Order: sequence, then C-alpha cells, then structure tokens
Amino acid sequence: MSMLDDLLIRVLRGPVQRLLAEERNRFTHGESEDPLYRYRRHGAAERLHIDPSAIVNNALFNVSGGEITIGEYAFFGHEVAVLTGTHDITKFGRERQTTFPRSGRDVVIEEGVWVASHAMVLGPVRIGKHAVVAAGSLVLDDVAPYTVVAGRPAKVIKKIQPVSYDQR
Repeated sequence: MSMLDDLLIRVLRGPVQRLLAEERNRFTHGESEDPLYRYRRHGAAERLHIDPSAIVNNALFNVSGGEITIGEYAFFGHEVAVLTGTHDITKFGRERQTTFPRSGRDVVIEEGVWVASHAMVLGPVRIGKHAVVAAGSLVLDDVAPYTVVAGRPAKVIKKIQPVSYDQR
C-alpha cells in the first residue's frame, strides 16, 4: 500500500464509519429509503420498542392507546398493522374521533414470532414466543407460544413442536 493510500484510509475512516452508523441507525429506526423496509408510527416514539434483531418491514404501529414491544428475531411480512388504539362506538362526530383510551392496550410480540403479510394485531394482546400469525389474520386475543393462528378473527390452527439445539 502506498503512502497516499494509507493517508486516504486514515483521513476517510472516521467520516465513512460515521456515515455507515447513521445509515444503519436510519434503517433500524424506520427511516430507510426503501419503502418496503420503512415502518410507520402513529403516536409517541417512546412507546414503540423494537429489538434491533427484529425485522418489521413496512408495518404500521399505532401506539396511541398503549405501548408496543417487539422481541428478538421477530419478523413481519409486508403491510402488517399493530394497533393499540380504539374508539368509543357510543360516541358520535368529533367526540368519537377524539375519545379513546390513552393507555392499557399494550401489545407484546415475543421472541421469534412471525407475523405474516397483511395481518392485523389489535391490543391489548400478547403473542408468545415463536408463534406464527398467518397472512391476513386478525389477532384479537393472546396467542400462546409455539402456536400457529389464522383467520379473521385468528384461531389456533396447530401447535409447533419446539426443537432444542441439542436435537439438530
């Protein structure tokens, strides 16, 4: 390596590493340039907790009625909606638009959960580790770990047999 190459590497290393870190941060916080990997959030950012290993693609997260927590290695298909908000059907006009619970409708999606494309999850609900929510499903109730659910509303289709790493 020439002295010029060495000098260029030393001068550019810091700025290039900063740019890469900024892009990684944008990608992991829903600000990717590619709309297929840019999620949308409605409500306060501090109410949305996504593990860095999770992949949420272009999901919609509504945190107006509670917090949403996405666990390790959870992953979503496209156009998934996770909603904590709801409105009072006994109210009318502007009051229906603005009257909704501000807390208590939390959604927890645990480790390894797969939520397939076009599924909708309505809080309050917990989806247990390694469960699968089939495409297009509507989750209204808790889902046990290692369970596959499907339908509108989602119902249990089958149980998944966990495999320990010793059995592989």
